[in-house]
Amino acid sequence: MTSNNFTTTGAGRPIPSDELSLTLGPDGPVLMQDFYLIEALADFNRERVAERQPHAKGAGAFGRFEVTNDVSAYTRAAVFQPGTTTEAFVRVAGNASERGSADTLRDTRGFSVKFYTSEGNYDIVGNNVPMFFIRDAIKFPNLIRASKRRADNDCHDHNMVWDFWTLSPESAHLVTLVMGDRGIPKTFRHMNGYGLHTFSWVNDAGEIVWVKYHFKSDQGVESLTQEEADRLAGTDPDCNMRDLHEAIARGEHPSWSLKVQIMPFEDAKTYRINPFDVTKVWPHADYPLIDVGTLTLDRNITDHHTEVEQATFTPASLVPGIGLSPDRLLLGRSFAYADAHRHRVGVNHNQIPVNAPKVEVRSYTKDGAMRFYNRTDPVYVPNSVGGPQADPARAAEVRWAADGHMVRAAQTLRPDDDDWGQARDLLLNVMNDEERERLVHNVVLHVSDGVKEPVLSRVFEYWRNIDTATGDKIERGVRAATNT
Repeated sequence: MTSNNFTTTGAGRPIPSDELSLTLGPDGPVLMQDFYLIEALADFNRERVAERQPHAKGAGAFGRFEVTNDVSAYTRAAVFQPGTTTEAFVRVAGNASERGSADTLRDTRGFSVKFYTSEGNYDIVGNNVPMFFIRDAIKFPNLIRASKRRADNDCHDHNMVWDFWTLSPESAHLVTLVMGDRGIPKTFRHMNGYGLHTFSWVNDAGEIVWVKYHFKSDQGVESLTQEEADRLAGTDPDCNMRDLHEAIARGEHPSWSLKVQIMPFEDAKTYRINPFDVTKVWPHADYPLIDVGTLTLDRNITDHHTEVEQATFTPASLVPGIGLSPDRLLLGRSFAYADAHRHRVGVNHNQIPVNAPKVEVRSYTKDGAMRFYNRTDPVYVPNSVGGPQADPARAAEVRWAADGHMVRAAQTLRPDDDDWGQARDLLLNVMNDEERERLVHNVVLHVSDGVKEPVLSRVFEYWRNIDTATGDKIERGVRAATNT
């Protein structure tokens, strides 16, 4: 059905899809010729100056990562070889909120790690949750905008949030988690970190496996109730940032145990869920956790702006032996994050001390704003005067085969690939009765604060799709709270 109310690019060109990136086959990689995906992400990165779009308010600390187990059979990456110790920097942050917001808002938290490895910097840009709201990067700008402030009155609006969520059923798994106890961590020290996406590892023999990262808090996982969070928002809105800094200062160095799930390369082709769908998790019964090492934070920052605000992380910052995967959101982020850094911090952001690698840089990039050091001639390649040359064997680039027609299509459905199943399992089989009651309480409070028709009815249906009884409880609670 055609309509005169169609979406266009900034130049007025009609676009082919608001929700689906152009891929090589339904399960293949995202294609760079997707002009609207590139415009959507690039324009989104430039909406604001200086402040990050997501994860604007955060804390950071330096530390070390120590390998405690041998996973060399899976990856040749130097950072994960037995006995290796690597310097690291970690930034933890809120998500959709801006600088100055309370640390205790109900939302996901950023958890990003920069490893200063002997082969260059490796970034894991994750969250405190193992799944995400959406699976395609083309929807990412709109996900964040729905959680930001309204255009008319510059206020947050729960109606916008639920409008987006209920029209994006793939969000159900993470929304269920965020509305439960883990939606408000007690401190940054008392939450896990996850790489979110599926990544690839390659070993010395050239064998590829798929991998997911889990940073398990050695302090345990503790959370706040909504009422506790509301009180702290008014009395100590910077409580999480303060807690991390003071704990390290008094010698209570927080740590996380890094564990991975490993999936053999061929398993991904026939596994019952799409292993590259970031809205889902891999059951541990199928792919158990394997110990890798320990991440410890033992040195505070000395200047927040220089070391935390100017710290940059991108999934595209890889090292030999580690690669990406066909995960659509991951591939989109691999462009968007580096592009955001070039806009927000500058094209030479990797020369700022907190971002600078500990190894010699032999790059042909030159000049640009805030350039701290430049290479001497030759500044071009190929050249005949002994300049550095690419070394494919050393780079150990991870590659796999893909083919198909150019399409904008949802991923191919597998036996367990529905949007509600893992959310239902989390609600009914992972949470206990008390946790489910608190979830209902949290949703009722959240929805009663400004959500109106037609979004309101969709909220109730959304939860009934997860579990009928829970959806009914939520509707009764909201109706009673709002006298509707």
